[in-house]
Amino acid sequence: MPTLTFDSIRCKGCSLCINACPKSALALDDDLNAKGFHPAKLAHPDKCVGCGSCAIMCPDVVIKVEKDE
Repeated sequence: MPTLTFDSIRCKGCSLCINACPKSALALDDDLNAKGFHPAKLAHPDKCVGCGSCAIMCPDVVIKVEKDE
């Protein structure tokens, strides 16, 4: 199972990663970060296949994808 790490402090909630996810595994958090944005989060970990589309699409490079060996 892949691991996604989000830098929620730097995320501006643009939703580009959410739209890029082919499995609809991401969503915006209900909570606000320190900058007043709803950061992206992995809402459905069981759906994530670790393809990295979200990280590639992120303009602020706040997503790190790690695949288990």
